[in-house]
Amino acid sequence: MPGTHVGFEEMSKYPFFEALFKRRSRRISLGLQSIPAGSNSFTSNALPQPLSALEEAVLISAVGMTGITLPDRPFQSPTGQNILGTPNINFPGRAAGSTDNAQGTHFFLINDTGAYLLQRVEPKDPNEPVTPDVLVARAEQSKVKILDKRPDFPREFPYYLDSNRFLSNLPGTTILFPVVDMTRQYINALMYLLTEPDGHRPLILDDRNFYWPAAGFKWMRNGFMNKKIKISLGYLYTMRTQIEAELLLQNLMLMLQAMGLGGWIHSSISPTYLLPALGFKYETPVYRGLDVFRWGTFSTLPRTQPIGLPPYIKCMCPPYYESMADAVQTVVNDKYKAGGPYGEAAYFQQVFQGDRGARYLSEVPHYDQQVIDCVKDICTYIYERHQRFPAHCDAIYAPGVWLQAHHLDLQYYDTLFKTGYTETQQQHQQRWHV
Repeated sequence: MPGTHVGFEEMSKYPFFEALFKRRSRRISLGLQSIPAGSNSFTSNALPQPLSALEEAVLISAVGMTGITLPDRPFQSPTGQNILGTPNINFPGRAAGSTDNAQGTHFFLINDTGAYLLQRVEPKDPNEPVTPDVLVARAEQSKVKILDKRPDFPREFPYYLDSNRFLSNLPGTTILFPVVDMTRQYINALMYLLTEPDGHRPLILDDRNFYWPAAGFKWMRNGFMNKKIKISLGYLYTMRTQIEAELLLQNLMLMLQAMGLGGWIHSSISPTYLLPALGFKYETPVYRGLDVFRWGTFSTLPRTQPIGLPPYIKCMCPPYYESMADAVQTVVNDKYKAGGPYGEAAYFQQVFQGDRGARYLSEVPHYDQQVIDCVKDICTYIYERHQRFPAHCDAIYAPGVWLQAHHLDLQYYDTLFKTGYTETQQQHQQRWHV
């Protein structure tokens, strides 16, 4: 591939403000031979045109790794008391924000050649120029083939919703589908929540078990938790971990506009069917008598949940760990061990001036042992009571939407609309494929 590429160069210069204001869902791809819509029906003989390796690589970069982040936060109160300064699970940055930089979102890419899990690839040199060659190489390195063809389901509900069955996941299109491993950040966020000072740690209640204290009465009786400040597990829900996936989908939409591609975010094939097709492992808790009151149904379906895609995605729960206490301890160890986010001296040498990195590592507070022990009790309670972890959201959270990218059928838009596309779509073929 040449060192320069007209389409890539034009995309790189495209104004962010323009991308925001000209971003639109443009659903009609090349290869759609019939769009029946009464007197506005349209027919075409155009063939599907798959995205090129570079076009897909650019989209992959919009959900990928982008360099390093900064630990620019205090870890002492104005009175000098230590507060938590080590909430992050990762330090390398991604193309969108993430709660405590958990980066629990995994993307699948689906095209005419199959379905791929996109593994995160950190740039070896954060200062390396971003060129077409670099992005294509990183994209190929990140792709792990899961299926040899597109996932194929009947084009009807409950698999597809409404008109999406005529437009979505067609030949020539590229799909990016997110799922989020909630478990590591769920544990981490519980520890973060319980680092509040004495008198301000909430009592965490299980609203699916008659508001029973999730850590038992011990932590309330010894004063570690304040019974006057109550938070339910249902209120905590996903710990906001899923927000990262939604931000990354918006990145992709803005990138489509800058590149001049069509596409939109819309309902995916129902995750109930898509996740098993991609190979996800499920667990169904054994039903117990009081669960009819705890969960409000005799059906086991609401309690069945995906727990990973081994060996690539393993949630922080059994059977991948002997116990929830082991899973919690693994989160702690991974944060502070050599090579972990708060155990890698070389990383902090890159981001701090002089010897400030070494000073930071020697001074920044870690989790108090009481916090760790309390979270072990909470997580153990959740798993033993509900036979799944978490209990109030799925271990693998699927937002139920995906993004489709495709080459736009300009003739359709010229025929029906006054301004159906912008200059980037008009010039796309000339810039990216000549």
